[in-house]
Amino acid sequence: MKRIALLPEGSVSHEAVAYLLGDEPVELVYHKLISDVFLSTAQGKTDYSVIPIENTIEGSVSLHMDWLVNEVDIPMRVEWVYPSIQNLIGDRQEFMSEAGEIDYSRIEKILSHPVATAQCQQFIRQHAPQAELINAGSTTEAVGIVKANPGKGWAAIGTTLGAATHGLDVLAKRITDHDNNFTRFVLIGHEELPPLNRPVEQQKTSVLVTLPEDFAGALHQVLAAFAWRRLNLSRIESRPTKKKLGSYYFYIDVLESVDSVLLTAAFGEIEALGCQVRVLGSYPSFTYQDQEQNSEVR
Repeated sequence: MKRIALLPEGSVSHEAVAYLLGDEPVELVYHKLISDVFLSTAQGKTDYSVIPIENTIEGSVSLHMDWLVNEVDIPMRVEWVYPSIQNLIGDRQEFMSEAGEIDYSRIEKILSHPVATAQCQQFIRQHAPQAELINAGSTTEAVGIVKANPGKGWAAIGTTLGAATHGLDVLAKRITDHDNNFTRFVLIGHEELPPLNRPVEQQKTSVLVTLPEDFAGALHQVLAAFAWRRLNLSRIESRPTKKKLGSYYFYIDVLESVDSVLLTAAFGEIEALGCQVRVLGSYPSFTYQDQEQNSEVR
Protein backbone atom coordinates (compact mmCIF):
# COMPACT_ATOMS: atom_id res chain seq x y z
CA MET A 1 0.00 0.00 0.00
CA LYS A 2 1.36 3.40 -1.01
CA ARG A 3 2.03 5.92 1.77
CA ILE A 4 1.20 9.59 1.22
CA ALA A 5 2.48 12.46 3.37
CA LEU A 6 0.28 15.51 3.88
CA LEU A 7 -0.63 18.24 6.32
CA PRO A 8 -2.68 17.30 9.42
CA GLU A 9 -5.89 15.33 9.48
CA GLY A 10 -8.84 17.60 8.78
CA SER A 11 -6.86 20.08 6.66
CA VAL A 12 -7.79 21.18 3.13
CA SER A 13 -4.94 18.92 1.95
CA HIS A 14 -6.73 15.98 3.60
CA GLU A 15 -10.02 16.84 1.93
CA ALA A 16 -8.27 17.38 -1.40
CA VAL A 17 -6.41 14.07 -1.53
CA ALA A 18 -9.55 12.22 -0.46
CA TYR A 19 -11.32 13.83 -3.41
CA LEU A 20 -8.52 12.93 -5.84
CA LEU A 21 -7.99 9.31 -4.80
CA GLY A 22 -11.51 8.36 -3.75
CA ASP A 23 -11.50 4.72 -2.65
CA GLU A 24 -7.90 4.03 -3.70
CA PRO A 25 -6.18 1.97 -0.95
CA VAL A 26 -3.48 4.26 0.48
CA GLU A 27 -2.06 5.08 3.91
CA LEU A 28 -2.17 8.77 4.82
CA VAL A 29 0.72 10.02 6.97
CA TYR A 30 -0.03 13.37 8.61
CA HIS A 31 2.57 16.02 9.45
CA LYS A 32 2.34 19.29 11.32
CA LEU A 33 4.76 21.22 9.09
CA ILE A 34 4.96 21.41 5.30
CA SER A 35 8.73 20.93 5.56
CA ASP A 36 8.11 17.53 7.16
CA VAL A 37 5.70 16.66 4.35
CA PHE A 38 8.45 17.33 1.79
CA LEU A 39 11.16 15.56 3.78
CA SER A 40 9.02 12.49 4.40
CA THR A 41 9.09 11.62 0.70
CA ALA A 42 12.58 13.01 0.11
CA GLN A 43 13.92 10.63 2.78
CA GLY A 44 11.94 7.65 1.51
CA LYS A 45 9.59 7.40 4.49
CA THR A 46 6.56 7.86 2.22
CA ASP A 47 5.95 7.33 -1.48
CA TYR A 48 4.28 10.66 -2.25
CA SER A 49 3.57 14.06 -0.73
CA VAL A 50 0.58 16.36 -1.18
CA ILE A 51 1.67 19.96 -1.78
CA PRO A 52 -0.61 23.01 -2.21
CA ILE A 53 1.19 25.40 -4.57
CA GLU A 54 -1.32 28.01 -5.76
CA ASN A 55 -4.54 29.65 -4.65
CA THR A 56 -7.13 31.62 -6.60
CA ILE A 57 -7.06 34.53 -4.16
CA GLU A 58 -3.53 34.56 -2.77
CA GLY A 59 -1.66 33.31 -5.84
CA SER A 60 1.44 31.14 -5.50
CA VAL A 61 2.36 29.63 -2.16
CA SER A 62 5.95 30.89 -2.43
CA LEU A 63 7.36 28.83 0.45
CA HIS A 64 6.14 25.59 -1.10
CA MET A 65 7.39 26.54 -4.55
CA ASP A 66 10.82 27.33 -3.12
CA TRP A 67 10.92 23.93 -1.43
CA LEU A 68 10.09 22.21 -4.73
CA VAL A 69 12.86 24.11 -6.49
CA ASN A 70 15.62 24.52 -3.92
CA GLU A 71 15.24 21.92 -1.18
CA VAL A 72 14.11 18.69 -2.86
CA ASP A 73 14.32 17.09 -6.28
CA ILE A 74 11.06 15.16 -6.50
CA PRO A 75 8.97 15.13 -9.71
CA MET A 76 5.37 16.28 -9.85
CA ARG A 77 3.16 13.30 -10.69
CA VAL A 78 -0.38 14.69 -10.83
CA GLU A 79 -2.12 18.03 -10.42
CA TRP A 80 -5.68 18.83 -9.37
CA VAL A 81 -7.69 21.74 -8.02
CA TYR A 82 -9.95 21.65 -5.01
CA PRO A 83 -12.16 24.33 -3.40
CA SER A 84 -10.78 26.00 -0.26
CA ILE A 85 -13.98 26.30 1.75
CA GLN A 86 -13.20 27.88 5.12
CA ASN A 87 -15.48 28.04 8.14
CA LEU A 88 -15.39 29.65 11.58
CA ILE A 89 -14.96 26.90 14.15
CA GLY A 90 -15.24 26.79 17.94
CA ASP A 91 -17.35 25.67 20.88
CA ARG A 92 -20.85 26.97 20.14
CA GLN A 93 -21.81 27.18 23.82
CA GLU A 94 -18.86 29.47 24.48
CA PHE A 95 -20.17 32.14 22.11
CA MET A 96 -23.92 31.73 22.57
CA SER A 97 -25.89 34.86 23.47
CA GLU A 98 -28.96 34.93 25.72
CA ALA A 99 -31.05 35.06 22.56
CA GLY A 100 -29.59 31.74 21.46
CA GLU A 101 -27.46 33.20 18.63
CA ILE A 102 -23.72 33.28 18.05
CA ASP A 103 -22.22 36.44 19.53
CA TYR A 104 -19.05 37.09 17.52
CA SER A 105 -18.07 39.97 19.80
CA ARG A 106 -17.07 37.36 22.39
CA ILE A 107 -14.26 36.09 20.18
CA GLU A 108 -10.88 37.10 21.60
CA LYS A 109 -8.60 35.36 19.08
CA ILE A 110 -8.97 33.74 15.67
CA LEU A 111 -6.33 31.18 14.77
CA SER A 112 -5.53 29.73 11.35
CA HIS A 113 -2.94 29.30 8.65
CA PRO A 114 -2.09 32.78 7.29
CA VAL A 115 -3.30 31.88 3.78
CA ALA A 116 -6.70 30.83 5.13
CA THR A 117 -6.94 33.97 7.30
CA ALA A 118 -6.18 36.15 4.29
CA GLN A 119 -9.06 34.51 2.42
CA CYS A 120 -11.60 35.54 5.10
CA GLN A 121 -10.84 39.20 5.73
CA GLN A 122 -14.28 40.53 4.86
CA PHE A 123 -16.00 38.23 7.35
CA ILE A 124 -13.49 39.07 10.08
CA ARG A 125 -13.82 42.83 9.55
CA GLN A 126 -17.61 42.66 9.57
CA HIS A 127 -18.22 40.22 12.41
CA ALA A 128 -15.13 40.05 14.63
CA PRO A 129 -12.90 43.10 14.08
CA GLN A 130 -11.86 42.97 17.74
CA ALA A 131 -10.33 39.51 17.44
CA GLU A 132 -6.56 39.09 17.48
CA LEU A 133 -5.39 37.07 14.48
CA ILE A 134 -2.92 34.31 15.32
CA ASN A 135 -0.99 32.26 12.75
CA ALA A 136 -0.83 28.47 12.95
CA GLY A 137 1.02 25.87 10.90
CA SER A 138 -2.23 24.66 9.33
CA THR A 139 -5.96 25.16 9.64
CA THR A 140 -6.43 21.87 11.47
CA GLU A 141 -3.61 22.72 13.89
CA ALA A 142 -5.49 25.93 14.66
CA VAL A 143 -8.67 23.94 15.36
CA GLY A 144 -6.70 21.63 17.64
CA ILE A 145 -5.29 24.56 19.60
CA VAL A 146 -8.79 25.98 20.07
CA LYS A 147 -10.02 22.58 21.24
CA ALA A 148 -7.17 22.43 23.80
CA ASN A 149 -7.98 25.91 25.20
CA PRO A 150 -11.67 25.99 26.12
CA GLY A 151 -13.27 29.01 27.75
CA LYS A 152 -10.73 31.54 26.40
CA GLY A 153 -12.85 32.99 23.60
CA TRP A 154 -10.72 31.44 20.88
CA ALA A 155 -12.02 30.39 17.46
CA ALA A 156 -10.36 28.96 14.36
CA ILE A 157 -10.74 29.15 10.62
CA GLY A 158 -10.73 25.71 9.03
CA THR A 159 -12.61 22.92 7.28
CA THR A 160 -15.74 21.06 8.32
CA LEU A 161 -13.57 17.93 8.37
CA GLY A 162 -11.23 19.69 10.79
CA ALA A 163 -14.14 20.63 13.06
CA ALA A 164 -15.40 17.05 13.05
CA THR A 165 -11.91 15.67 13.71
CA HIS A 166 -11.55 17.76 16.88
CA GLY A 167 -15.19 17.62 18.02
CA LEU A 168 -15.94 21.33 17.64
CA ASP A 169 -18.82 23.24 16.06
CA VAL A 170 -19.02 25.18 12.82
CA LEU A 171 -19.99 28.66 14.04
CA ALA A 172 -20.28 30.14 10.54
CA LYS A 173 -20.15 28.32 7.21
CA ARG A 174 -18.30 29.34 4.04
CA ILE A 175 -16.74 32.57 5.31
CA THR A 176 -14.25 33.03 2.47
CA ASP A 177 -14.37 36.37 0.68
CA HIS A 178 -14.95 34.81 -2.75
CA ASP A 179 -16.96 31.79 -3.88
CA ASN A 180 -14.39 30.87 -6.55
CA ASN A 181 -11.64 30.15 -4.04
CA PHE A 182 -9.72 27.11 -5.26
CA THR A 183 -6.32 25.68 -4.42
CA ARG A 184 -4.03 23.90 -6.86
CA PHE A 185 -2.40 20.78 -5.44
CA VAL A 186 0.36 18.57 -6.79
CA LEU A 187 1.31 15.06 -5.76
CA ILE A 188 5.09 14.61 -5.83
CA GLY A 189 6.98 11.32 -5.70
CA HIS A 190 9.96 9.45 -7.10
CA GLU A 191 7.76 6.83 -8.79
CA GLU A 192 5.05 7.20 -11.41
CA LEU A 193 1.58 7.27 -9.88
CA PRO A 194 -0.57 4.29 -10.96
CA PRO A 195 -3.38 5.36 -13.33
CA LEU A 196 -6.34 6.84 -11.51
CA ASN A 197 -9.85 5.65 -12.16
CA ARG A 198 -10.79 8.78 -14.08
CA PRO A 199 -10.12 10.08 -17.62
CA VAL A 200 -7.04 12.24 -18.14
CA GLU A 201 -8.37 15.68 -19.04
CA GLN A 202 -5.14 17.53 -19.77
CA GLN A 203 -1.39 16.95 -19.75
CA LYS A 204 0.91 19.59 -18.32
CA THR A 205 4.69 20.03 -18.01
CA SER A 206 6.31 22.31 -15.41
CA VAL A 207 9.80 23.66 -16.07
CA LEU A 208 12.32 26.06 -14.61
CA VAL A 209 14.22 28.29 -17.00
CA THR A 210 17.26 30.16 -15.72
CA LEU A 211 18.45 32.93 -18.04
CA PRO A 212 22.11 33.65 -18.78
CA GLU A 213 23.47 36.82 -17.23
CA ASP A 214 23.64 40.06 -19.22
CA PHE A 215 21.64 38.69 -22.15
CA ALA A 216 19.34 41.44 -23.40
CA GLY A 217 16.03 40.09 -24.67
CA ALA A 218 16.61 36.57 -23.37
CA LEU A 219 13.15 36.21 -21.80
CA HIS A 220 11.53 37.41 -25.02
CA GLN A 221 13.42 34.76 -26.99
CA VAL A 222 12.48 32.06 -24.46
CA LEU A 223 8.79 32.87 -24.79
CA ALA A 224 9.11 33.08 -28.57
CA ALA A 225 10.39 29.47 -28.61
CA PHE A 226 7.02 28.41 -27.18
CA ALA A 227 4.90 30.93 -29.05
CA TRP A 228 5.83 30.17 -32.66
CA ARG A 229 5.28 26.46 -31.99
CA ARG A 230 1.82 27.31 -30.61
CA LEU A 231 2.62 25.79 -27.22
CA ASN A 232 0.16 27.18 -24.70
CA LEU A 233 1.62 28.48 -21.42
CA SER A 234 -0.84 28.45 -18.52
CA ARG A 235 1.53 30.09 -16.06
CA ILE A 236 4.82 31.98 -15.92
CA GLU A 237 6.30 33.34 -12.71
CA SER A 238 9.68 34.69 -11.67
CA ARG A 239 11.35 33.68 -8.41
CA PRO A 240 14.79 34.59 -6.99
CA THR A 241 17.49 31.97 -7.50
CA LYS A 242 18.80 32.72 -3.97
CA LYS A 243 22.31 32.99 -5.41
CA LYS A 244 22.58 36.75 -5.64
CA LEU A 245 20.38 39.85 -5.72
CA GLY A 246 18.70 40.36 -9.07
CA SER A 247 19.15 36.74 -10.21
CA TYR A 248 15.89 34.99 -11.12
CA TYR A 249 14.58 31.82 -12.62
CA PHE A 250 11.24 31.51 -14.42
CA TYR A 251 8.69 28.86 -13.49
CA ILE A 252 6.64 27.93 -16.57
CA ASP A 253 3.67 25.59 -17.02
CA VAL A 254 3.18 24.29 -20.56
CA LEU A 255 -0.03 22.55 -21.62
CA GLU A 256 1.81 19.72 -23.35
CA SER A 257 3.47 16.42 -22.51
CA VAL A 258 7.25 16.43 -22.09
CA ASP A 259 7.35 13.73 -24.79
CA SER A 260 5.94 16.13 -27.37
CA VAL A 261 8.26 16.72 -30.33
CA LEU A 262 7.36 20.41 -30.28
CA LEU A 263 8.17 20.81 -26.59
CA THR A 264 11.45 18.92 -26.93
CA ALA A 265 12.42 21.22 -29.80
CA ALA A 266 11.47 24.29 -27.76
CA PHE A 267 13.74 23.15 -24.92
CA GLY A 268 16.58 22.66 -27.38
CA GLU A 269 16.15 26.17 -28.75
CA ILE A 270 16.04 27.66 -25.26
CA GLU A 271 19.19 25.81 -24.18
CA ALA A 272 20.92 27.02 -27.36
CA LEU A 273 20.40 30.55 -26.04
CA GLY A 274 22.53 29.64 -23.02
CA CYS A 275 19.56 29.10 -20.69
CA GLN A 276 19.27 26.25 -18.22
CA VAL A 277 16.09 24.14 -18.43
CA ARG A 278 14.96 21.88 -15.58
CA VAL A 279 11.81 19.77 -15.88
CA LEU A 280 9.92 19.62 -12.56
CA GLY A 281 7.39 17.14 -13.85
CA SER A 282 5.08 16.13 -16.67
CA TYR A 283 1.73 14.98 -15.37
CA PRO A 284 -2.03 14.73 -15.84
CA SER A 285 -4.06 17.71 -14.67
CA PHE A 286 -7.60 17.22 -13.35
CA THR A 287 -10.37 19.78 -13.06
CA TYR A 288 -12.70 19.95 -10.07
CA GLN A 289 -16.09 18.42 -10.69
CA ASP A 290 -18.78 19.98 -8.50
CA GLN A 291 -21.39 17.25 -8.23
CA GLU A 292 -24.05 19.61 -6.92
CA GLN A 293 -23.59 22.39 -9.49
CA ASN A 294 -22.23 20.12 -12.25
CA SER A 295 -19.46 22.64 -12.96
CA GLU A 296 -15.76 22.41 -13.76
CA VAL A 297 -12.92 24.54 -12.43
CA ARG A 298 -9.36 24.38 -13.69
